[in-house]
Amino acid sequence: MADGGLTAAIEALACGRDLAQEQAAAVLAKIMAGEASETQIAAFLIALRTKGETAEELAGLAETMRALAVRVTVARDDLLDTAGTGGGRPTFNVSTTAALIAAGAGCAVAKHGNRSATSPSGSADVLEALGVRIDLDAAAVGRCIEEVGFGFMFAPAHHAATRFVAPVRKALGVRTIFNFLGPLTNPAGARRQLIGVSDPAMLETMARALARLGVDRALLVSSEDGLDEMSTVAPTRVVEVAGDDISSYTVDPEDAGLERSPAQALRGGSPQDNAATARAIFAGEPGPARDLALLNAGAAIYAAGAADGLRDGVE
Repeated sequence: MADGGLTAAIEALACGRDLAQEQAAAVLAKIMAGEASETQIAAFLIALRTKGETAEELAGLAETMRALAVRVTVARDDLLDTAGTGGGRPTFNVSTTAALIAAGAGCAVAKHGNRSATSPSGSADVLEALGVRIDLDAAAVGRCIEEVGFGFMFAPAHHAATRFVAPVRKALGVRTIFNFLGPLTNPAGARRQLIGVSDPAMLETMARALARLGVDRALLVSSEDGLDEMSTVAPTRVVEVAGDDISSYTVDPEDAGLERSPAQALRGGSPQDNAATARAIFAGEPGPARDLALLNAGAAIYAAGAADGLRDGVE
């Protein structure tokens, strides 16, 4: 069809039919080439959400975003990313703090993130407050990862084609599949990941999509207290992907040798507030914030293959 199958895809979704992975990839390629109207984009996103996204559809969309991304080239195959879907209960920037701890423990971290859409401080915001430049080009980010073990990839700089979708998402004001694509589209091709998922119903879907895309090890986590992180307040559901194998289990903070924390002690604030929390954690200041960061850093270190299990990673 003249629109590259977009109308047919919208019709299929509206009738409750799933798209094949290749079909989903082709539709997003058309959208990201600027060849779809905002009305068509909105119809596609809402029809997909209403039907319910599948792993095949998620993987297809991620394939297109990966193919169109500005790539970061690093001469190693053990890169780690810690990212989240956003939309969870607000805390300080846990995954970013955990990523820096994991880098300090010797992991090679290719951190992919953005400014906040749902809280006062996103990963880009807190890193700026910590003095990190978020505007480096791809070559400079690659050098940072190789030389110091940490590099930050600011999502808009690496996924410029999403500019055609951004105004539609903002106008819709509701969750769409793009909330779940960010953690699946690391521009450096990180194959080891800790992914926080705000909607526990999407854990298995995202896990199956990752298995289709190829991943060495990924932990997808969603806690019972509403965090898109590992939690020290309540049990956390974990779906682990190791190659083609997918397993599911529950983790309590005590499993990692940590005490439970009061939820109010973990609330976040402005980027400057969260940067101060991160600095206190890096300085070894004990307390609930440090325990939460250690739990997530331990999970990241395990995902990176640098520890035999969660407790080993925390220790």
